[in-house]
Amino acid sequence: MTVRTREVLDPTRGGRTLLAAIAVGLVLAAAASIGRASASSEPFKPLVARAIPHADAAPKPARARAATSWSGGPTTAATGEVVNVYVSPSLPPELGTAQTWADFIAGLVHGPELAKLTAYIAPLDEIAEMCGADALGCYGSNELASMGETEYGITAAEVVRHEYGHHIAWNRLNTPWTAVDWGPKNWASSANVCRRATDGTAYPGNESDHYVLNPGEAWAETYRVLDEQRSGATGSGWSLIDPSFSPDTADLQAAERDVLQPWATATKATFKHRFTKKGKLVWSIPIATPLDGDLAISISLPKGGIQDVTLVDATSKARIATGLWASTTTKRIAMQVCGARSLVLKVTQRGAYGRVVVSLAKP
Repeated sequence: MTVRTREVLDPTRGGRTLLAAIAVGLVLAAAASIGRASASSEPFKPLVARAIPHADAAPKPARARAATSWSGGPTTAATGEVVNVYVSPSLPPELGTAQTWADFIAGLVHGPELAKLTAYIAPLDEIAEMCGADALGCYGSNELASMGETEYGITAAEVVRHEYGHHIAWNRLNTPWTAVDWGPKNWASSANVCRRATDGTAYPGNESDHYVLNPGEAWAETYRVLDEQRSGATGSGWSLIDPSFSPDTADLQAAERDVLQPWATATKATFKHRFTKKGKLVWSIPIATPLDGDLAISISLPKGGIQDVTLVDATSKARIATGLWASTTTKRIAMQVCGARSLVLKVTQRGAYGRVVVSLAKP
């Protein structure tokens, strides 16, 4: 028997579902070719090998039953943190109680997003009802569901870790992109997601034919590996992603920053220089850009100054952008950093001499 797992996304809702496609002799897999719209606040958004507009993987009646008949709810973990977790009465106690699952989830490497989570743990057949046929687990909008047993050699702990990775991304930023599709800022920059998306070797949000090259899934798997390494756990070797996304040390370190010290806003800086008749004609400002994202530069020129402004790649020396007039004394550059890790802004003297002020905001 051949077993393959994958995740499928409802483009109208922005969630994740783990699926196991099983066949004797051959793996029969079908995936709808679909796009993805912006995420909403609705929970659990799966598609099971077909497009189902407005599908709800955890129907309100199912969640209502869980809230009333399942054990758990807000549970104080061994760490002292409260985890909102529900466990189906159909799951044998030896496979986990609300308390043991609260302890496990609170023990994952995490930040304050833990307080937003609601987790559902149940046997595989009930997860199929909540998440869709053949689903091992799913996530969306601060809600996580996972099988509570080992199936197909995959443990419940692995599924929960993977889905919690999506929970991390749901509560992180990667402006101007969506972290749940691209991965959070530090990891996405380390994994070169922007450049790969441009080159056609990564497909953010693609849950169908390019699923294994979806950086949102690669991020969730990187998080799973990170937590397994930190906890000393031994995984089954289960992998959902293309080997090109296998995390190295730098990727894991970046992922840890995303969890514990997440990126929140642009870094701003100001530089000043005065052009004189006897001074140099070119003022060069090195700009380190370890993170991908929006770069905005404003150059204030002296009255009558017509200085040239160019932005070049420090390594290739290629011109990336040219300052454009925004007013009679101001030029601006607005662009996205995408894989370039070191830039140089060059201001060349033309016209009136005087003070030049450069203000920049970078990711």
